[in-house]
Amino acid sequence: MTITIRFGPADPLNCRFALSPGWETQAALRALAHAPHGTPHGDWVRRTLPLARSLALDPLWAVLPARGYTPDFLFPPPAAPAATVAEEAARIRATDPACAHAQLTRALAGTPGAARTAVGRGLLADPAAAVETLARAVVRAWEGLLAPCWPRLRALLEADIAFRARRLADGGLGRVLTALHPQVTWRDGALRIARRPGHSRVLTDGEGVTLVPSAFVWPGVAAGFEPPAPAAVMYPARGVGHLWAPSAPLDPPRALVRLLGRGRAAVLRALDEPASTSALALRLRLAPSSVSAHLSVLRGAGLLESCRVGHQVLYSRTALGAAVLAGRAQEPPGPPAGG
Repeated sequence: MTITIRFGPADPLNCRFALSPGWETQAALRALAHAPHGTPHGDWVRRTLPLARSLALDPLWAVLPARGYTPDFLFPPPAAPAATVAEEAARIRATDPACAHAQLTRALAGTPGAARTAVGRGLLADPAAAVETLARAVVRAWEGLLAPCWPRLRALLEADIAFRARRLADGGLGRVLTALHPQVTWRDGALRIARRPGHSRVLTDGEGVTLVPSAFVWPGVAAGFEPPAPAAVMYPARGVGHLWAPSAPLDPPRALVRLLGRGRAAVLRALDEPASTSALALRLRLAPSSVSAHLSVLRGAGLLESCRVGHQVLYSRTALGAAVLAGRAQEPPGPPAGG
């Protein structure tokens, strides 16, 4: 079965990328509860699960099944490119209790017997209180489980957005959408996601689709929010397999160190993917102020360029920077001989 999102003429102009710590928190909780065999998050799951079990998250886990419907109100599409957990929790709290009751009933029905448990009965008996309980659980899970590793996660997600922004410039929106995930296709003005249950949706008023990269949604894709919720697709970010690998200072070539100095050479070497100042500082184990100074010099020399993604500025090599790193930069010609 397939989820089909049909675009109108203005919708391709209003597709956007966004980061959502609230969505990522819930994807992480689902990974903790239902981690598939061979997940790249295996070590993180083993380290984190005891802490997660101590945070009283049972009401949230009850409505985050491995498969099936999850309440839409728990996933408000980010209102900004980089929303905060507090902003997303406030939008959860604004949910109408009647709407919450209907969505909680549907979510609990997906797990046999869940609605008859003490947790399930409590959620359904007082939907207004349930909304507050779940909003607090999202914040508590974020603060305890993801906030400590958010710089690493954010660096991964920002690099993914920068990569796909370049692909958009090179090949258009269709190329971006078809490369999100093997289950996602774009054809004849429709975005299709191979998932169960399937349904169709026609976008209205040029609303577009919000594209949200995620580390923890791997190996699947989450999509198909039904009206009135805005359309969104949560897809696995590139590089998830290396997310938890120990970071270590990169060893730049000696010639590059002699040319630029060790700090600037290390920064240039580290930019295989676009990255922010904080992400580079984390990876290189340098002070953010030092990295910022190196980036400023490299950018001024034409070796780097920058682009803004939400509140973050991402840096990447220019063609000259890539040539210098590869040792292919040529000296400018000297003055003509004679006279």
